[in-house]
Amino acid sequence: MSGRGQGPLAGVKVLDLTSVLMGPYATQIFADLGADVIKVESPSGDTTRFIPPGPDASRGAMFLNVNRGKRSVVMDLKQPEARAALLRMAESADVFIHSMRSSAIGRLGLDYAALRNANPKIVYANLYGFARNGPYRDYPAYDDIVQAASGIVDLQARLSGGEPTYAATVIADKVAGLTGAYSVIAALFAREKNGVGQEIEVPMFETLVSFAMVEHLCGSLFVPPEGPPEYPRATSEARRPYRTADGYIGVMIYNDKHWRAFFDALGNPAWSQDPMFASMRSRTQNITAVLAKVAEVIEGRSTAEWVDLLRQAHIPATAIKSLTELLDDPHLVETGFWQERETDQGTLRFPGIPTTFSETPGAIGDPGPALGGESEAVLREAGFSGEEIADLMARGAVQAAA
Repeated sequence: MSGRGQGPLAGVKVLDLTSVLMGPYATQIFADLGADVIKVESPSGDTTRFIPPGPDASRGAMFLNVNRGKRSVVMDLKQPEARAALLRMAESADVFIHSMRSSAIGRLGLDYAALRNANPKIVYANLYGFARNGPYRDYPAYDDIVQAASGIVDLQARLSGGEPTYAATVIADKVAGLTGAYSVIAALFAREKNGVGQEIEVPMFETLVSFAMVEHLCGSLFVPPEGPPEYPRATSEARRPYRTADGYIGVMIYNDKHWRAFFDALGNPAWSQDPMFASMRSRTQNITAVLAKVAEVIEGRSTAEWVDLLRQAHIPATAIKSLTELLDDPHLVETGFWQERETDQGTLRFPGIPTTFSETPGAIGDPGPALGGESEAVLREAGFSGEEIADLMARGAVQAAA
């Protein structure tokens, strides 16, 4: 059963013209929190539909997950009749969100001015690769491109012997999607206070630079700089899971209290008196040597021994978990994080909503919809008559599921 209508965003209607991952991730959050998300697709459909695996060639696993709780309408927006129908649908919508370049959405006649004319209270969100007032505005942007442009790839190279690498997750898409989600919700909150809609711009490039520079602006925060834009602890080659006698372990000996507890657990060896371990400042200035010494010590015991010892000392530590192990992780199982349900695609396992609301809990919706599966129903809800719908479909401006 769809989670639509259950959650803090119940009653919010979203026209979603996004595709791939950045925008759909933002609108998945809206759907999980109760919004009615109408996914407006071209006749060829969102490209992520066709990424395997999955028994249905037009609804692969990624699509089913990131488009859960949404309804699909197929519209050929190059046809004026389809554009007019979408603007009519916008009259009763709260949010219009797209992930096209500004030139492309402009050619369709669906820029903010057009949507504001249809509905002055609408919140209009542009999810771009690069801000439209800069020289990169017309460059295509995908996750790998933005990781490379934003400094993320260069930072990863510090941990891989100088070899540039991508983060092993689509971090640019997801961080920009999260930013788009909270920006739209903030604009909806503002509208509740002042009754005014507005236009939002969320560029992936600027979002990822902002994300990276939270800690890495570092000495370059000051003008003139007091150091380079780099947080040494995060980029030290020694910052990596520690090898134990039988595997690896993640350990975070961070503040002064942690270090005192660590040395107490080890019996305060002579090297613990080295001044470089004395304070946050001295440890940061000597971070590679500090982490190398810890690595040397950790190799002497098994993973289980270290986890037990460090947790008793209240030092953050954990064995390294694989993605497969997370499927049966006892904490995630106990909290009900994984949710299985029977669907037209068989039994599916979804990751749950990570946040909780005491009064207005959200709910995981149905898996990503069939292409055009709700075209007729959505148009009827928007006030279109049977004759109007038939005419739009006869012209090919709107299409239903095959």
